Amino acid sequence: MIATMPADILRFALARIEEGVDVALVTLTGIEGSSPRAIGAQMAVAADGHYVGSFSGGCIEAAVVAEAINTLADGQPRLVRFGVGSPYLDIRLPCGGGIDLLFNPRPDVRVIAEALARHDRREMAVLRLSESGVDVAAEQDRHPGTGWQGTDFHHCYAPALRIVALGQGDDLLALARLATSFGASVEALSPERRALTALTTEGYDAAELRSRTELPALMSDPWTAIIFLFHDRDWEEHLLPHALIAPAFYVGAIGSQRTQRLRLAALEAAGVSTGLRDRLRTAIGLIPATRDPATLALSILAQLVEEYRLVDSRSWISKAACNITR
Repeated sequence: MIATMPADILRFALARIEEGVDVALVTLTGIEGSSPRAIGAQMAVAADGHYVGSFSGGCIEAAVVAEAINTLADGQPRLVRFGVGSPYLDIRLPCGGGIDLLFNPRPDVRVIAEALARHDRREMAVLRLSESGVDVAAEQDRHPGTGWQGTDFHHCYAPALRIVALGQGDDLLALARLATSFGASVEALSPERRALTALTTEGYDAAELRSRTELPALMSDPWTAIIFLFHDRDWEEHLLPHALIAPAFYVGAIGSQRTQRLRLAALEAAGVSTGLRDRLRTAIGLIPATRDPATLALSILAQLVEEYRLVDSRSWISKAACNITR
């Protein structure tokens, strides 16, 4: 993985608490001007000074760690401004802005464990943070997203991006490798023995496509993207309609504009409804006319990550993954 993901902050906190080391959660709750990190960015700071997460390129982390350790000493949550308007005159953000950080010392281990359990079940996990402490938000509560709700700051931890990639050859291998390095959960499906051998040898989740007319059982949910990487359209003729009924936020297939027109015409001829045909993404990736597997993988992953971040989590809280079969 190339960088710390939001749930990793909680995993670090849980591990240290279970080791008997006090931890403080620190959350970015307000920004004045500009900031290197977005609202909801977090650090977890242990009493021994070790931490994960960041709020800048390294210019204020030492001060944040010192403040977090102070909160562990007195046990009092607090909201502290750094940068513009801060009482710490010697600490300035390079962007010239100001950020508000909420320090929550010694969160209950059961609360952190429950949030992670929900996240690992691919449910939306929401922590309610305030100057009174940390708790898991009730499932029946409506959560418009990470941010302040009255005197509470709600932090939403969406399930990790999941990519179901169907295809052959180096295009499939490149996407699986790059997406996994990013931190996505990847399931690769292929009829090609070479690709399957390479993927399984490298430890990826891979399964054989044995039928051109029936998808194997898949797990899909609103945080899942399904991408077809076949250059031979025979493999997608019957499989693509099944994928379009999945509760995924993205279903797409590579190909030229001519190929996409033929693909849509074939779906219409097969009786696939207009609503389902409209779900199919025909502009694949952010880099047009890619000609090599590595660039194609980067182009596709960038688009998937961009759209994953826009998934409307409010409609999907506490919905379990759906089992997709023929």
